[in-house]
Amino acid sequence: MNVRRRTRAGAQRLIPAAAVAAVTALGAGTLTACSGESAAAANTSKFDVVASFYPMQFLAEQIGGKHVHVTTLTSPGQEPHDLEISPKQIAALEQSDAVLYLKNLQPSVDDAVAQSPVKTKIDAASFTTLEDHGNEVGGHAAEHDTHQGEESAGKDPHIWLDPVRYAQVAEGVGKAFEKADPKHAADYRKNTVKLVGKLGALNFAFQQSLAHTKSKVFLTTHAAFGYLAERYGLTEEAINGLDPESEPSAARVRDLEKMAEADGVSTVFYETLVSDGTAKTIAHDTGLKTDVLDPIEGITDKSRGRDYFAVQQANLKALQKALGAK
Repeated sequence: MNVRRRTRAGAQRLIPAAAVAAVTALGAGTLTACSGESAAAANTSKFDVVASFYPMQFLAEQIGGKHVHVTTLTSPGQEPHDLEISPKQIAALEQSDAVLYLKNLQPSVDDAVAQSPVKTKIDAASFTTLEDHGNEVGGHAAEHDTHQGEESAGKDPHIWLDPVRYAQVAEGVGKAFEKADPKHAADYRKNTVKLVGKLGALNFAFQQSLAHTKSKVFLTTHAAFGYLAERYGLTEEAINGLDPESEPSAARVRDLEKMAEADGVSTVFYETLVSDGTAKTIAHDTGLKTDVLDPIEGITDKSRGRDYFAVQQANLKALQKALGAK
């Protein structure tokens, strides 16, 4: 399965005051149905939705509001790619009204959904386009990727990190909810419009804040940010292969050191759900700083924010600092 990939990116400008105000308000007023529950309950008086992991859970809660009961298959702090569904979760899935998942991200979820009798199966990937991403993605030429053959490209599932694609998914999920639970269709429609509007403001914030930077390249341990990189004219350069906890080859490290010097890279980003050991080692060897760039695969106490929008704001600030936004 091509569920892990390495990518890269480049940059843009400081956000006007109006945009700052709009984005600051994005995280306020988050709708919470049963956030943080693992999928172990169904047959409630509400529209029961099982979400595969946090980005799907967030959509279901935001769009469903008071009409939905949302449970998640992936517990907070659990690495979603490695999820193995328990018999208890499979039973809950079979009793739910709908399942919202992202096909090709979690193989065990795909298998369970395919075998489940649940009537409404919503594949988030079907509402937008997925692209093939390998070691690098974005506006950067391939001259640094002499060892790109170390890993194969594949369909990148990390669509939620691009606000535009995530909004497309939100619209699709909203329509699916309307069809499956027509009694509350008007509220689902209203909530979807509100969410898409917030994602539009987030997209504007990224555009303006990263329009003018000293560097266009950022370095990560987990190649989750390819869509974000492409959206904002950046290049994400990733350290490892498809597995974020694997060790990079000596040749890859040499390439990264040359790239960092040539492109003015200042920071090695690591994520919250895996070890920061590789990032710190690379940073030490290259004289770079380290910082968090969160792929938002789950919200934990280590997350820089309590929901999707808050974490994306933190990601934006981290990119501005690392890229030298003007």
